[in-house]
Amino acid sequence: MATVQSQPQAAAQMGAAARRFLDSLTAEQKGKATFEYMDGERMYWYYPPINRHGLALRDMDANQRELAFALLESGLTPRSYEQCRQIIEHEDVLGPLEKEMGMITFVRDIELYYFTIFGEPGPKEPWGWRIEGHHVSLHFSVWGDNVISVTPFFFGANPAEVRKGPKQGLRILGDREDLAFQLMESLDADQQSTAVIYDEAPLDILTYNSTKVSFPFRPQGLAAADMTGAQKETLLNLVALYVGQVRTDLAEQKLAAIREGGLDHFHLAWAGPVSKDDAHYYRIHGGNFVVEFDNRQDGANHIHSVWRDIENDFAADVLRDHLRLFHVL
Repeated sequence: MATVQSQPQAAAQMGAAARRFLDSLTAEQKGKATFEYMDGERMYWYYPPINRHGLALRDMDANQRELAFALLESGLTPRSYEQCRQIIEHEDVLGPLEKEMGMITFVRDIELYYFTIFGEPGPKEPWGWRIEGHHVSLHFSVWGDNVISVTPFFFGANPAEVRKGPKQGLRILGDREDLAFQLMESLDADQQSTAVIYDEAPLDILTYNSTKVSFPFRPQGLAAADMTGAQKETLLNLVALYVGQVRTDLAEQKLAAIREGGLDHFHLAWAGPVSKDDAHYYRIHGGNFVVEFDNRQDGANHIHSVWRDIENDFAADVLRDHLRLFHVL
């Protein structure tokens, strides 16, 4: 069962930002931007550059774009908001690189990011919002004073490191890679042997774009219980990096619950060599908490990373509990 705690400030600020955005739209725009909360569209997500439902930035005027980004900002920390904007702007880096290599496969366009509102923002019924585009897929659900779900939360970056041009050296998601290597390199030979579950990194994150995480519940990799105190602290810092993508008041509650439950049942699983020059993957899995990171494509210079809640992605657990208590299933 998902633990729901009151976050009135977060819920109110998201609701106000969503209403300002909706109030700025024409009827035609609103028809693209809105769905019923229980519509199946809410539980569809994907991270390549594909056509999507929702209202694209290209179909907004300057004021509407500003209001759309204000909604995005209401759910994130200043750091993760900056990363999201950098990922969007990264299309202007990737496009010329692909053209130079003769590898044009998709249209790279910073205006092909789509904003969607599910339900009616307000205190009575559950509602939510989503932003999706290439390498961004964010999902928030709100009910009354409660933010009842903040996952799936996906960020990616291609190139992971810009190696030429005006933005040379930029690594938008470098911290989640560096900290994982710091942890792996702190392990002794036996610990590393336990942590590495595959000799090669998978082609992508293993949960892919599944609506429901279907990991085997058998623990894989190295248990935090078998780590030193310093290693556990690094693991917690890595967990906090993912949880800390959402606004601080929400993140602090989630991290407090993780600390209270303890890290001993968390497992670190690695695939591939412990080398940034080679394709590599890691997963942290503890209870309903899962993060995945994969850097295999494009010569290990293309990151996909995701934070999932096994039972409560898209607020599934909260809504299921409500239906059990108050409705006939």
